[in-house]
Parts: sequence; structure tokens; C-alpha cells
Amino acid sequence: MLKRPQSPADIPASIPIFPLTGALLLPYARRPLNIFEPRYLEMIDHALKGDRLIGLIQPRDTSEESPSGEVPVQKIGTVGRIAQFEEVEEARYFVILEGVCRFEYLKDVPTLSPFRRAMVSTDAFSSDFDREFGEEAVDRSRFLKMMRDYAEFGNFDLNWDEIDKTGTADLVNFCCMVSPYGAAEKQALLEANSLEARAETLIAMAEIEMAKGDGDRASPLN
Repeated sequence: MLKRPQSPADIPASIPIFPLTGALLLPYARRPLNIFEPRYLEMIDHALKGDRLIGLIQPRDTSEESPSGEVPVQKIGTVGRIAQFEEVEEARYFVILEGVCRFEYLKDVPTLSPFRRAMVSTDAFSSDFDREFGEEAVDRSRFLKMMRDYAEFGNFDLNWDEIDKTGTADLVNFCCMVSPYGAAEKQALLEANSLEARAETLIAMAEIEMAKGDGDRASPLN
């Protein structure tokens, strides 16, 4: 099995991209995907034969979950590495993508394959390769208070023993990924220029939701 990329130099200049509305993937976090469309089955087959890397990125028009063709996409996405693969039935794969680093979308690359391929740059995101980068700037106690308040608001339990053992960066990124917010909010979390900014953005989103008092929209963060 190929090693996980360790720096921007390990990321190819072009990668297959998977436009998917509402899908947030952050460095070192993991996202499960059920793959059944023929174009993406072929994309997974292609990635497994090579470096296992796929770019997850949101389309600009979020009215369709996974639009076909060269529709406009967001400027920033995330390189994911296939960490787990299972053929669950004929013409259906279960894949877990592990976030490697964010990338800047540059342009599509002409290809004969049914899936898209794009030129990308990861130069601006070298800190994504450091799992703990920016942790010292995050107010962990404030973030944990938000989690407690949100758990009470949504009437669900959190595994505090597990949370206490989780690093701050992993905790912030995981909570962002499982948060119940829409495509625009997920993109804002992705594009946050620091871990601290990402944590504060999520806290602000949660506080706004709780202030509205709409408990039916709450979703577990564990």
C-alpha cells in the first residue's frame, strides 16, 4: 500500500475530482462514501491502481448533489486518500476517504475518462500536513463548552472519555464534518484560514442555531 503523502511535493499536479454538494473533508478526518454511479466507480478503480488520491470539492450550484459535466466548482477542495475500500455488492463500493490536505482548483484537464480530472495546487496548504498545527491558538475550553451546550440543546449524549483523549485539531475538524449545516457553511469551515478561525466559526454557527431555539434541527456531534 502506498504511503500517505507527507508534503505538497507528494501531491500530483492533476488529480481526479469528485464534485459533491455538502461534503466536507478536512485533514486527517475520515469520510465514508457509497459509490454507485458508473463514472465514480471507474474513478475509484483508477485511483486504486495508482496513488489512491481523489479531490473532493463542492459544485457552486448546490441544487444537485453530484452534477455531471464540467460544472463550476468551488475554488477550494480537499485531497482525500482512499484509506478503506470494500465492494459491498455488484456495482457498488464503500470507500473511506482520509483527508490529506486542501487544494486550490486551477482548471479541468481534458480526459477521455467519464470522471473529471483537474490541475490543482496545494502550495498554500502545507500546514495541513501537520496534524496538530494551530492547536495552541484554539480555546479548547470554549470549544468544549459549545459542545456541552449543543448536546443539551439537541438532547443527545457525548462520549466525554473519548473527547478528553482526542487532540484539539482532530476534535475541531471532526465536529465541523458532522455538523448539520448546509453547503455554504461547510465551505466556510473548509476555507477558514486557521484552526482557531475554524473553531470560532463553528462556535458562532452553533450559537446562532441555539439562539433560534430550533431543537428539531440539532444533530449529534459524536
